[in-house]
Amino acid sequence: MLGLKLPTDPRWVNIVEKNIEDILTDHAFCEQKAASTAISLIVSFPEYTELVQEMTALVKEEISHFKMVHDKIIDRGWTLGRDRKDEYVIQLVNFFPKGGSRTTQLVHRLLYAALIEARSCERFRLLSEALEDQELAAFYKNLMVSEANHYTMFLGFARKYGERKEVDKKWHDLLDYEAKIMADLGKSQTIHG
Repeated sequence: MLGLKLPTDPRWVNIVEKNIEDILTDHAFCEQKAASTAISLIVSFPEYTELVQEMTALVKEEISHFKMVHDKIIDRGWTLGRDRKDEYVIQLVNFFPKGGSRTTQLVHRLLYAALIEARSCERFRLLSEALEDQELAAFYKNLMVSEANHYTMFLGFARKYGERKEVDKKWHDLLDYEAKIMADLGKSQTIHG
């Protein structure tokens, strides 16, 4: 369903198991960045009323996910660590050239967001199936469904606002590029790395 070209190596879960505090911190900041992305889309493209409505709801959902992850950190006696650069996102957003029409810029941002949500969904599925910590496994199973919904929403908006054939070509090219990025990642205790 997600269309990812390179699945995450299942051994990534072993890295997560040994670094739960780090993964929860990284996950919390991923949720905060997702909320920021939704706000940025509202600010940048206010004339797209349906998008603004959906992004407003998404901000609330993503910030509630941030709180849920932060609560898990607190419940375990930890404090939220510092944010780190997300190498995955840094590399990903270099795929499309800068500039172009407003519509082109919107479509590119929507495709990036869709792919980030798809990869998060795939990673959450792995965690839900393989973590020994059953509480966290159930937590990630619930979040996996949200990520899948976000992925389809962003991809749907890209197809709605862009020319479908062109958007689908860009999507498949982006998926190929992302697979190359993932070949060098998946070896650290981060959601995407």
